[in-house]
Amino acid sequence: MKIIIIGAQAAGASAAAKAKRRDPNATICIYEKSDIVSFGACGLPYFIGNHFGDENEMISRTPEQFAKDGIEIKTLHEVIAIDPQLKKITIKDIKNNNCFEDDYDKLLIAVGATPIIPPLKNLQLENIFTLRDMYDGLAIKKALNQNSNVVVIGAGYIGLEITESLVKLNKNVKLIQLDDRVLTDAFDPELTEIIEENLKQHCDLHLQEQVQGFEGEQKVTHVITDKAKYPADIVIIATGVKPNSEVYKHLNIETLSNGAIVVDNYGQTNIADIYAAGDCVALHHRVSQSMTYIPLATGANKLGKIVGDNLAGGNNQFPGTLGTSALRVFDIEAGRTGLTEQQAIKAGIPYKTVVVKDKNHSNYVEGQTSVTAKLIYHAETRILLGGQIAGGSGAVLRTNSLATAIWANMKIDELAMMDFLYAPPFSRPWDILNIAGGIAK
Repeated sequence: MKIIIIGAQAAGASAAAKAKRRDPNATICIYEKSDIVSFGACGLPYFIGNHFGDENEMISRTPEQFAKDGIEIKTLHEVIAIDPQLKKITIKDIKNNNCFEDDYDKLLIAVGATPIIPPLKNLQLENIFTLRDMYDGLAIKKALNQNSNVVVIGAGYIGLEITESLVKLNKNVKLIQLDDRVLTDAFDPELTEIIEENLKQHCDLHLQEQVQGFEGEQKVTHVITDKAKYPADIVIIATGVKPNSEVYKHLNIETLSNGAIVVDNYGQTNIADIYAAGDCVALHHRVSQSMTYIPLATGANKLGKIVGDNLAGGNNQFPGTLGTSALRVFDIEAGRTGLTEQQAIKAGIPYKTVVVKDKNHSNYVEGQTSVTAKLIYHAETRILLGGQIAGGSGAVLRTNSLATAIWANMKIDELAMMDFLYAPPFSRPWDILNIAGGIAK
């Protein structure tokens, strides 16, 4: 069995390791366009914020470690064409610009995603960055040593996390968001309002403002929007990602409108012996029962592991995703799982909601803060559809309880008597989730 994997980040690396464990005799080769493998991009905002100093801590495994396990990795090798009929791929050796072919029995496309860069004027100016790979992080960190005014464009997870890190480095940070609130795809307004109020205490937040371009001679000096002009020594564009579809877009491969590959429960595409996983793939959502694009490390690693098993002869199925995710920004933790209210509307599911405001733990223990929870449940069956929590210390880990409840198809009412832990430093005798289950109408 000869397995070729395109991409050596989360999904590709997980698949290779699992396939080799299942079939030690399999020949496995990974082609990776960059010179870095098994890289965890989620650590970049914290690396820039000096939470740790060694960038190699974001690398899970090196090429040498893969080679020791009998997995060949060719870095700086870009796959530029796939021939499903002949089961061949064309590869460009980036070092010498030579091209050659290789054949496969089974192929995994795990090419990840690339930053979405709006069509803005003067994008070529220096000190305008995206934040996706290690070299982005190193370049931003170097630029920050000499500059103070930073504009962050986009208020999703990465935009908010990098904003917090920059403020803690004593930079003057302006966060600009096109939409009327932050984190629009992940949280409903009741929760984003809490996050926004906290953001405003620490940085200059601009909502409903459109960036149009940049000014400067060689380096950026100003950001131009539809409302004003702002000084900027550094610009970080964090307006989301899209599947890196260049290598497969000319194939007859099924995708969503954004280019995310549609796979079945086994990770197979509609083309024989071609699988896909990672941030270039749409995942099956357990609640909406639809294919959705949720580029998270958790989904990439899990589907990658399942595909790796199947590449080597297994028959394993991906159970689906809930899109469970979280962030911390300044004084607020926020987590979400399942469907938001807006997503329930889009899915055409009849629903109800309950919103509860409470405290994270007993009032006689230092550090008590407010917590808000919003739960979405089916209007007829009362089965939980989604949940969001935001607040101070300890708020976000309650999201894991909600994810478990949704995974198990629990009803909202069952939360009322759920035996959650109680100890004064961690909770109150009636946890906020107990209260939500008890008052849901």
